[in-house]
Amino acid sequence: MRQVRIIGKEAFLPLGKIVCVARNYAEHIRELGNEVPDRPVFFMKPASSVISAGGSIVIPPYSQDCQHEVELAVLIGCTIKGIAATEALSAVAGYGVALDLTLRDVQNELKSKGLPWEVAKAFDTACPLSDFVAGDTVHDPQNLAISLRVNGQVRQDASTALMLRSIPELIAAISAIFTLEPGDVILTGTPAGVSRLHSGDKVTATIAEVGSLSVTVA
Repeated sequence: MRQVRIIGKEAFLPLGKIVCVARNYAEHIRELGNEVPDRPVFFMKPASSVISAGGSIVIPPYSQDCQHEVELAVLIGCTIKGIAATEALSAVAGYGVALDLTLRDVQNELKSKGLPWEVAKAFDTACPLSDFVAGDTVHDPQNLAISLRVNGQVRQDASTALMLRSIPELIAAISAIFTLEPGDVILTGTPAGVSRLHSGDKVTATIAEVGSLSVTVA
């Protein structure tokens, strides 16, 4: 069973479901030509899609356009169902750095047919994920610099303050649909600047107060 680690507390939790939030930064919505949704848009990644820092991204042969998306990851530390946004941060065990790798050409085809996105989002190695820092060590998770570099060049550079829906709002909305359990992870959306990755690329994602995550493309 895969586990996630909380740095400093030397605590481990079994990795549960990974709930991803789409279209949560306005500039990213615009760069892909999408519309701002009336309600949060969610999809899932399996635990089998996760790789750790230093791992290799393996792009499936059925895609020619794998793109990076840096995201703040939120680790759930207790079982919650229908929690209010005002209480939601009490359920957070930690924060981490994640990549939501997306096969954009495959996703665009799926979207055109009204089909789910998992073939483009849930493949093996599609979710590089760092260790987590304890939730109480992050002063304000809603005001963190978030960036990504490919081969040293900045591709994404923004702040979590630009989220359309805050972390408490996302936790409340997700827990209204299904129960969240210890070890579940929420990816909170990506800012603008996504672009294609190529074999040999080194990708480094950084979030202030949380840490960095580096992986390479096989």
